[in-house]
Formats: sequence, C-alpha cells, structure tokens
Amino acid sequence: MSPAEREVLRLRVVAALESGRVEGYRQAAEVFGVSERSVGTWWRAYRRAGRDGLVTREGRPGPAELITSEDRGTLFAAMADYTPEELLIGGPLWTRPAVVELIRLVVGVNMTGQGVGLWLRRHGFTPRRPARRAYEQQSAAVRAWLDEDYPAIEARARAEGAAIAWVDQCGLRSDASPPGRSWAPKGRTPIVRVTGKRLRVNVMSAVGPRGALWFTVFTERFTAPVFTTFLDRTARQAGRKIHVIADRHPVHRSKAVRAWLKDNTDRVELHLMPGYSPELNPDELLNADLKRNVNASPRPQRRPARPRDPTLPTTPPTPTAHRPRLLPGTARPLRRHVGNRSLSAQ
Repeated sequence: MSPAEREVLRLRVVAALESGRVEGYRQAAEVFGVSERSVGTWWRAYRRAGRDGLVTREGRPGPAELITSEDRGTLFAAMADYTPEELLIGGPLWTRPAVVELIRLVVGVNMTGQGVGLWLRRHGFTPRRPARRAYEQQSAAVRAWLDEDYPAIEARARAEGAAIAWVDQCGLRSDASPPGRSWAPKGRTPIVRVTGKRLRVNVMSAVGPRGALWFTVFTERFTAPVFTTFLDRTARQAGRKIHVIADRHPVHRSKAVRAWLKDNTDRVELHLMPGYSPELNPDELLNADLKRNVNASPRPQRRPARPRDPTLPTTPPTPTAHRPRLLPGTARPLRRHVGNRSLSAQ
C-alpha cells in the first residue's frame, strides 16, 4: 500500500469512528483490516490535531505537475469510491474545494480551485449532474432483480409468445417554466410568458424492449380503475398476453388491481420492481424526455380574429366547401419541393 493509500485509509477509519458507523477500536480494526493499536494512534492524532494529524508529508512533491501517477491513481480512486462527506472534507459532491482539500491531505500539495479545475479537465474529468439514489434502496434486491427476476420474466414471455411492457405515469403542468437557460445581458433576468391558469394533465405510458409505445392521457386522479383500464387497452392493442413491469406505487399494489389481475391472468401479468429503483424502468426516460421537451417546443400562437367583411354572403358554407380539392373535377396534384426534387401526390 502506497503512502497516499494509507492516508486515505486513515481518513476512512476516523470518519467511521466520528460518524458512529463503527463502535470502538476493535470493531474499526475488524472492518478495515488494521490493528487496534493503529486505530487508537490515528484517533488520538485526529483528536489532537484534526485531519492534519493524519497526514504525512515527508517527501511529498509540491507542484501539481509533480504528482506521481501512483498518487494520481489513489486520488481518482478515492473520488470514485467515496464522497467528501465520507472522508470528512465536505458535502456529498466532489466540488473543486473538496478536491483541493483531498489533494492537500493525501498528497501534501496546495492548489487553487482554478488550478484543480484545469488539472481535473486535463485528466478527463468534467462537472456532471449526479444521478440520485434513494437511501432506502437495497442494492442486493436490485442486483437480484437484474440477475434473476428479469431474465425469468423474459424467458416466460418468450415461451408464452407474450409481450413485455414497462409502465409508469407522470404529470404535466401548464405553468411549468421551459427547461434550460436563455442568453440575456448580465444582470437582466430573461422573462418567459406562461399562462396564469394552472392546468394539469397526467400521462400513463408503457414501452416495450424493442421500442413499442402505448400511452393514454387523463385528467383525473390516478386510481385503480384508471390503471386497469390502461392495462386492458394495452393488452387488446398488443393482441397477445402482456407481462407488465411497474414500480411499487400504492395503486399497483391495491386490492382492486390484484382482483382485476386475478380475473385476467391469461391476458396480463404484473411484476413489481424493487423499491426506490426508478433507474431500472426505461419508461422513466420517456417521462424525463417528455417533461424536458413539452415546455421547450414552440407554442402555438393565437391569431387575432379578423373583422367580418360585410360584402360576403351570410349563408353558411356547405360541409365540403373547405376542401374543394376532394370534389369531382377539382382534384389537383399537390407538389412539395424537397431540396432539388419535386414530390407529387396524385
């Protein structure tokens, strides 16, 4: 183990003792594979001098360019495996100040935030929006679902000639602001005109492994009748039995839904994913794309009503007056120019 790796280990041991995840030197020694004497020495040094008491700087290079590849690997491994919070140097995100502190503690090099940003980019790092994971998520259940449960569902669907559909629902609001940012002069916040009416519509959708899509739009609350109606329509449109995969929403687990599924076992079978694991459902990508783009697309402009010409007849038009090209003797080819080609619809 390199000196830098030993320093990361000391930080982890002290962080575990400080947070109460381990109790006493013996348990810390068993968890991290070190001696009780070492744990005691590190803890006393931390109580005496703080994090600086855990750092050894003998022979450490000063300039960032002289950070050895071995130390660089240790730094990157620490950033990949732990959060600053777990190392007692910051919050949950690896910001430039947190990386500055990590380099100072592990390697003994003092760098500025700007220098750390350039150094990280030079080695392939970019600031990225982190994915969220619920504390309640059980990684063992997720792994069992991926390795055992879903392959079994896929095999059954293949043997039965059935379809697979991932189901989810989301809500859209009329007063939501368009996503993203808009260029504007410094100090002047851009303004987006939105309706003052608060309208809401709900969308329930199902996607298949090969891209098949079924969806419905409704304005009422999401209830068991809404869900079972959607399942019934999806099964009818699929034309075969369908294995539905959904999250553990209370409606999905309700007595009414279970009773409906019992009466329709030959048409629909419901499988529930592990809790707090939306990343397992590909339909979540559709929801995210819908919410991201529904308010970003151009909105239809309302044209002001033109005053009526008093010289025009007041007789109401015939039902087909607005489409004369469909009447006998008036059909004309419709031409559209695409590039240098002319397409004619006969």
